[in-house]
Amino acid sequence: MTRELTEITVIGEDKTGLVARITSLLFDRSINIEDIDQAVREGIFRMTLHADTSEMVCTSETLRSTLDDLATELGVEIRVRFPSDRETKRLAVLVTKESHCLEALFEAWANDELDAEIGVVIGNHDDLQPLADHYNVPFHDIGDKKGGADEAELLDLLDEYDVDLIVLARYMRILSPNVVFRYEDRIINIHPSLLPSFPGAAAYRQAKEGGVRIAGVTAHYVTTDLDQGPIITQRAFDVPDDASVGEIKARGQPLEADALLEAVKLHLDGALSVHRGRTSLRDSEDIDYQLGLSKEAQAANPDRPVDGKLPQSLQKAVEPSDD
Repeated sequence: MTRELTEITVIGEDKTGLVARITSLLFDRSINIEDIDQAVREGIFRMTLHADTSEMVCTSETLRSTLDDLATELGVEIRVRFPSDRETKRLAVLVTKESHCLEALFEAWANDELDAEIGVVIGNHDDLQPLADHYNVPFHDIGDKKGGADEAELLDLLDEYDVDLIVLARYMRILSPNVVFRYEDRIINIHPSLLPSFPGAAAYRQAKEGGVRIAGVTAHYVTTDLDQGPIITQRAFDVPDDASVGEIKARGQPLEADALLEAVKLHLDGALSVHRGRTSLRDSEDIDYQLGLSKEAQAANPDRPVDGKLPQSLQKAVEPSDD
C-alpha cells in the first residue's frame, strides 16, 4: 500500500508530556509515525512530525478536528498538512527592494515553468508593488518607515493565502523562530556567497575584502541559525582583480535568480530530502537539475593527476620488487 505522509507541526511553550499526548493520539488511530524532530529556541517549542495516514481509522476531517481540540487543551498550535490538501502548491514571495529574483520567479510562472502558483508577494518596502501588480498578484507591505517587518501580520497573511512554500527573494530581514518553526523546510533563501563562507550582511563586500578569486551564491533552506540552513543549489563566478563591489554584485545577481529558481523547482518537484542538515536528491531517472557547476564548467576542470592513477609507463617503476 502506498504511504501517505502527513506533516503535523506543533508550536508553543515547552510543556512536560506534550509530545506523549500527541503521539499517543496518533497511535490510537493507527497512524504510524515515520520521523519526528523537535527544537526549542527563544522559549518557543517546535515539533515537526511526519506520519503515514494511509491506514488511519478515522477521516482526515476527524483527525484535524481532534488535533484542534487537543491544541486548545494544551495551549499550543497544531497544524496538519495532508498530501491531498491541494494539488497546486502556493508560493509566498518575500521581497525588499531588489527585483531580479522576483522577476525570475514571475517569468517562470508566466511561462508555465513552475509547478505552483505565486499567491502573494509580501514586502517590508513597497518598491516592488508595481511588478506584482503587473502580474496581477496581491502585494502587501508589512514594513514600517525603517523597513522593520510586522511578523504578526506576516503570519496572518501566510495563513490567509494558505501558503505551501515561502521564497525569500532578497528579503533583507531575519525571520524569527516564530515564523521559521511554523514552516520548517518550507522557506528557501538566496544568499550572495558560497556558504558557509561570508554569511550575514554585505556578502559581496566581504568577498571583495577577502580577496577571493571565485565568488558565488547559495540557495538554502532557512533555519533559526543565520545562513546555516541545508544548502540546495550554488553558482560560482570569477572575480577580476580590479572588480568593485558593484561589479561583483552585477556578476552575482543573475546567478542569484538562477540558483533560487532552480532550488524552488527542486522543492516543488519533491526532488529533495533533508537529513541531518544536508539535502540530497531523491532517486529518480527523470531528475536533471544543476545543483552546482554547469556541465560545461565541470568538463573544463582537469581530471588528472589523481592519487593512485599513474601513467602506464610509470606503473612498473613503482611496483614493489620481490627483493
